[in-house]
Amino acid sequence: MTSKIKVDNINKVSDDSNIIKKCGSTITLGASGDSIALASGASQTGFGRTGTVDWQTAIKTSTITAVNGQGYFVDTSSGALTANLPAGSVGAIVSFKDYAQNFDTNALTIAANGSEKIEGLTNDLILNTEGVAVTLVYGDATKGWQAVNSNEVTNTVKFVAATGGTVTTVCTNFKVHTFTGPGTFEVTCAGNVGGSNTVDYLVLAGGGGGASGAGNGGGGGGAGGYRESSGTASGCYSIGLPANGPVSALPVSATSFPITVGGGGALIPNSGNGSLTCGNRGSNSIFSSITSTGGGGGGPSGSTSVGSNSPGGSGGGSGGGGSNRAGGLGNTPPVSPSQGNPGGSITPPHSPDIASTGGGGASTVGKSSGPGASDGNPQQYGANGGIGVTSSINSTATGFAGGGGGSAYSTPSGGRGNDHDWPNGAAASPGVAVCATAAFGGGRGGNWNNPSSGTAGESGGTNKGGGGGGTGFNNTGAGGSGIVIIRYKFQ
Repeated sequence: MTSKIKVDNINKVSDDSNIIKKCGSTITLGASGDSIALASGASQTGFGRTGTVDWQTAIKTSTITAVNGQGYFVDTSSGALTANLPAGSVGAIVSFKDYAQNFDTNALTIAANGSEKIEGLTNDLILNTEGVAVTLVYGDATKGWQAVNSNEVTNTVKFVAATGGTVTTVCTNFKVHTFTGPGTFEVTCAGNVGGSNTVDYLVLAGGGGGASGAGNGGGGGGAGGYRESSGTASGCYSIGLPANGPVSALPVSATSFPITVGGGGALIPNSGNGSLTCGNRGSNSIFSSITSTGGGGGGPSGSTSVGSNSPGGSGGGSGGGGSNRAGGLGNTPPVSPSQGNPGGSITPPHSPDIASTGGGGASTVGKSSGPGASDGNPQQYGANGGIGVTSSINSTATGFAGGGGGSAYSTPSGGRGNDHDWPNGAAASPGVAVCATAAFGGGRGGNWNNPSSGTAGESGGTNKGGGGGGTGFNNTGAGGSGIVIIRYKFQ
């Protein structure tokens, strides 16, 4: 026969004894179907957790400060959220569930306390799978919080990995791929938000060629279109056009990205009689969704039109002569931020002896010509090309995208290729030697005279996207070829 003792309450009656206390055997409280309740304000020890959490009934739509033993329904419909984990203790447990099936659009970031780990790593855990639920349990300081309910939840850091072009390592943690001609940027790993999953870029098109023109000479070619991200993905370098504001890096996937590097506009050969010919336009450069437009060719002299080739990434300069005329349009077709500037214009007062103008550069408009020109050059001297930019995306400060100089009238010197100005109001000596291609890649202009005494236009710098210099009887300058540079964090 089994004896039973039934009581309504079990209460502590002294500091060192309990009503029920027995060693070496099992004490059973209650019977099947009973509910054992602790009095208000009482706490339990020794029972441990069952491995589950107490789910909170209030849906979370703002930053969460998680508590051990609790689960949270999280609604990210209005934007991404962060959950801050409690300090880790062995056996601590928390859970999270995508309440509105929106984690794939607006992720939940789970942040550990201080330097504690998640899945053995010190970076945050990003939940970006629609409908996912995860339970995290703290094991120890070595691995920290670990997911116990899904093998789909990992916290492995991945970085972009790729091949193609000439590859260099800069600033310890970054790779640079340089394409000086056509190729393929082959992404073998697209990375993730814990490591890297975007790339910075510089995409420069080919520069436009200088124009040919009798009498007053041809205008300088415009620089190739210049487009560059702001360096947010791979840091530690200066960009060419910071004034353009923040430009996002490009996300990548594990696929092949064909690379197009635009050639410069071809030179116009010596015609022997100073033909009036518009300069040739440069070719486009392309990477992913970024297309930079070839620079516009320079305009010929003796015409009120710069020619159909003159608009482009940066526009070609107008040819010399006695009529008012505008340079070729830059940023054509338009993109934001702008990829270039217009070529120089003929501005009043003027006379039939006014020389030609400079092609546009990435930073500034091509210089105008004539006594009323903005740079004050004497009317017979060719105007300078627009100024280019300097970027250190490849870890070395390098000039790109300068406009070509315009041709001089008769024997004076032609316009320089964008990085040197004649002093305002002062004439250059006619005997000044043609300088080397300018730092930004624009070619210097030649001058108009018969082939035996005239000078040819200088070509733009290779892979600098500069415009070619204009001239009269002699060869015009060809535009400089473009370049594509891609940079990303690889470790």
